[in-house]
Amino acid sequence: MRLEPGTTKNLAGRMFPFTPELRALLEAQRAHTATARAKTGRIIPHVFHRDGEPIKSFRGAWRSACKTAGLPGRIFHDFRRTAVRNLERAGVSRSVAMQMVGHKTGAIYRRYAIVNDADLRAAAERLAAASERPTGTITGTVGHSGAR
Repeated sequence: MRLEPGTTKNLAGRMFPFTPELRALLEAQRAHTATARAKTGRIIPHVFHRDGEPIKSFRGAWRSACKTAGLPGRIFHDFRRTAVRNLERAGVSRSVAMQMVGHKTGAIYRRYAIVNDADLRAAAERLAAASERPTGTITGTVGHSGAR
């Protein structure tokens, strides 16, 4: 998906490749639109709509969707935080992740890269697993013999 320069909050364009989940969601929405088009006999120029009619209030639609999903009180911007956390967990480099989410500075990006208790526990588990693997090195006491 390409966001053209001038159409984003920071006016910078960016490209966000489709994940399989995003592709499936958009294909399902395309099928829904085709059904609505067949039912109304009209061309529907919107990706998201209500039976072919444009959604008048994004905020209202968002609140309604969150309530239906059993997640009242969520804000749309939470998705950006989730995206940053998912990119971090997936091991995507910070420069690539920043480009994908549109952050121009590391300081802004770090505000979204929230670490929680589960992240810390997972890191401790990875560290423990790494220390249990043989590395091919000889371990023992490190020091010098005192000989000069």
